[in-house]
Amino acid sequence: MLNGLTENLVLTEEKASQMPPLTLAYIGDSVFDLYVRTKYVLGCSKNAGALHSMSIRLVNARAQAAFAHRWMERFTEAEADIFRRGRNAKSPSPPKNMSIADYKYATALEAVIGYLFLTGQDGRIDEILGTLDFEV
Repeated sequence: MLNGLTENLVLTEEKASQMPPLTLAYIGDSVFDLYVRTKYVLGCSKNAGALHSMSIRLVNARAQAAFAHRWMERFTEAEADIFRRGRNAKSPSPPKNMSIADYKYATALEAVIGYLFLTGQDGRIDEILGTLDFEV
């Protein structure tokens, strides 16, 4: 889905794995959000307000943490390492309106998605995020 964007901007797995986990989560958050929004826009014909309401059910720390728990055992060794680093990263500010545990797991998932995006593994992103429960 995001192939054209990463075509000439791919990092090696080694270089990407050396990036700070919160940096990986920063880009992963955007990729996750874009993926969900794109799936909804292409999958149904609703107005922007309805699309937003549908999207925020999946793009929030609680939903992402629950999704991360379902995927943890299926991550590759490299993804599991990124996940652990993302989960253990010290956040510059405490989360608001969510549990610290949910925030850490959501950040960890976003770090994995960011890592996959920066290394050009769009097929793996589709494999993982394609299992989200998209309600139309």
